[in-house]
This record gives sequence, C-alpha cells and structure tokens, in this order.
Amino acid sequence: MSRGYFITGTDTEIGKTHIASALVRALVRQGNTVVGMKPIASGDVGHSRDAEQLIAASNMDANYGDINPYLFPEPVSPHLAARQAGASIKLSVISDCYRRLAQRADVVIVEGVGGWLAPLSDSLSVQALAQELDLPVILVVGMRLGCLNHALLSEQAIRHSGLELVGWVANGIDPDMLCLEQNIATLESRIAAPLLATVAYGDAAPAFALEQLS
Repeated sequence: MSRGYFITGTDTEIGKTHIASALVRALVRQGNTVVGMKPIASGDVGHSRDAEQLIAASNMDANYGDINPYLFPEPVSPHLAARQAGASIKLSVISDCYRRLAQRADVVIVEGVGGWLAPLSDSLSVQALAQELDLPVILVVGMRLGCLNHALLSEQAIRHSGLELVGWVANGIDPDMLCLEQNIATLESRIAAPLLATVAYGDAAPAFALEQLS
C-alpha cells in the first residue's frame, strides 16, 4: 500500500525542494519506488524547476501533468499567480493526480508551496491542500534569525488542522547564523515531533532518520 508525506515549510525560499528531493533519494536508497510531486508552482514557464528536481530524484516515470498540475509564470503567491493567469486551483484535480501517482509508487513525497497558510485562492490555503490529500506532514525549518517563532507557529497550525506532524528538518540556509545549535536545541525541546535531519548549509546529501517516520 502506497504511503505519502506532505512537505511544508516555515516560509518560501527555505529549501523545501532541496529537502524533499533529498528525502526522495533517501527513500529510493531503501529500495522503495518513490516519486516526488509539486502540485502548485509559480515563477516558471513550461516546466517547474522545483518539479524537475523532484523528478530527477525519483525512480518512477510519471506524467509531468500529474507531478505538477498547476504552473503559473508570475513569481508571486499562488492565489495571485492563478488570478493573473485567469485560472483557479482545484483541490480535486490535485487529488486525482496524487491518486494516479500513488497507484504506482511505494511512497509519494508532495511538496507544498510557500508556508502552511499560504493562500491558494480567496478561500483555500496550503493547509486545505494537505487536508484534501490527508497526508502526514514534515515541516522544513529554514534556520535563520526569526525561525523559532515561524517554526512554533507552523507546528501549532499543523496540529490544529487535524493532521499529524511526523517530523521536522532543521535546514541551514544562513551560513552565518549565530547560536545555530542552541536554536535547534530550543526547537527540539518544544516541537513534539522527531528531528529527522539537521542539514548544514550547502549539504547536498543530508542523512535522514527514516526510522523515525511513521
């Protein structure tokens, strides 16, 4: 039976694609058939760069339209990008794409867009997408000044959504961050989910504690 995980982050540009792709590769090395999915992307034309990274990490061929059903050219919030393109994001379309991928894969890694409450329309958010797919959540924390508040608010929102937070990743995005280890320790003491990986700035092949994933 296929399983899946929803990757969200404390913000945009904090390394969700890097972590999602690395997680795909780690699961492939375990002998799984794994495919990455980027349901919504903006800022590219033709193919999403994020989706292409996930495809490169995956070991299952799939229709590009299932991996990335919504792509908008403007590098803005998804609800604005969709509006400017004269389109609307439908969760049922994404859900159908996910089911087709899950029928063939052991694991599907779904990368969200922006942060947990990033709007997808006037009434929908990334949270609604994760709830539609009903997947356990992995939170990527971009380790920089201010990340403690962002991480703890994100954790609270995920738990209030009714979904399970199965783990988090400390992703080093600021090579000059002060008190990095102390900040990670602070989050470990406050987030009621396991730390799956601590990723140093520029680390292309992080190690995950996959045995912690439920």
